[in-house]
Amino acid sequence: MTFYEVLTAAINDIIEYGFDSKKRIDGWLQKIKIAANDALMSDEQMQTEMEKALNSTFARMVTKGGLINKSITKYDIEKLKPRLRSELDRRIMASANLIKYNREKNVNEVLQRFEGWATSIPVGGSKAVDRVKEKQTIKKSLTKMPFEQRRVVIDQTHKLVSNINEIVAMDNGAIAARWHSHWKQPNYNYRKDHKERDEKIYVIRNSWAHKEGLIKPVNGYTDDITSPGEEVYCRCNYVYLYNLRQVQDLLTKKGQAALQSAKIV
Repeated sequence: MTFYEVLTAAINDIIEYGFDSKKRIDGWLQKIKIAANDALMSDEQMQTEMEKALNSTFARMVTKGGLINKSITKYDIEKLKPRLRSELDRRIMASANLIKYNREKNVNEVLQRFEGWATSIPVGGSKAVDRVKEKQTIKKSLTKMPFEQRRVVIDQTHKLVSNINEIVAMDNGAIAARWHSHWKQPNYNYRKDHKERDEKIYVIRNSWAHKEGLIKPVNGYTDDITSPGEEVYCRCNYVYLYNLRQVQDLLTKKGQAALQSAKIV
């Protein structure tokens, strides 16, 4: 039987007999749990999809040279490959726990809704129950599961991208980072404080320019705030900056003098 068929049978049975014994409720809970798990993509399938997405992103950025630009060379990427590969492996391991947790959470919500409803029906049943409405309410958590599974994949992929970019930037002498929010994107549920950070430049504490007193934290330091992608479903990103010409609003008098003399660029 499908999940819907099991749930329909369970609701019909409770409507007819009501909460006349714990055994009746427990029996249906067990059947609903089995049917719910069978209706969802297995943990193994979901993990395969997750690994496929993360490996594809890693290949695009690292193997195929997607990170290479005016500030980052192919040699820089090759040198960092072991660390970047470790970040990929770490993200894959983390995703396995998230998949398991989300699956259990959604199935448990279905069971809790059914048990809460079933135990409210008096012995002997009830003719006042809206069967369709109850089915829709009880299965709500399960119907949104595929959407949530996709969101987990997207979120973990963005976290991988953000962490790889940070590793490469730190290793190659980035001095600051400009926050970019997607708050203008239609239907994106942005965080208000992330919108307020949009286009602001944050100093990287103890970068070479900071140590030499050439720049000041007008908006603060990157380690004073959460990183892009750190919070759940955050899709913000940093644009890393490497030279004084890119951060002129942050220059100290010493930094302005250094830039004008072209001794440091």
